[in-house]
Amino acid sequence: MDHERAQVIALQALGWLVGNDELCPVFLGATGGSADDLREKAGDPAFLASVLEFITMDDAWVMAFCDTIDLPYDSPLRARYALPGAEAVHWT
Repeated sequence: MDHERAQVIALQALGWLVGNDELCPVFLGATGGSADDLREKAGDPAFLASVLEFITMDDAWVMAFCDTIDLPYDSPLRARYALPGAEAVHWT
């Protein structure tokens, strides 16, 4: 997946997250962020990567997000790997 497509998916994920009254506060609590941060950092690829990292922590969240915008279920993780910071992920 190219970087531009990954950012589009991440922005869609951010929009979905902001619209989720139950999950958005969990994300803000986990990151220590505020609603203002969501607006201010929407153009930051590293922040968008954190949104995708959060969503991909739970299969139910991935499925709900992907079903909302008609994406294959592997798209959020593939997008995450196309954004900054994925090179530091080690699964050992």
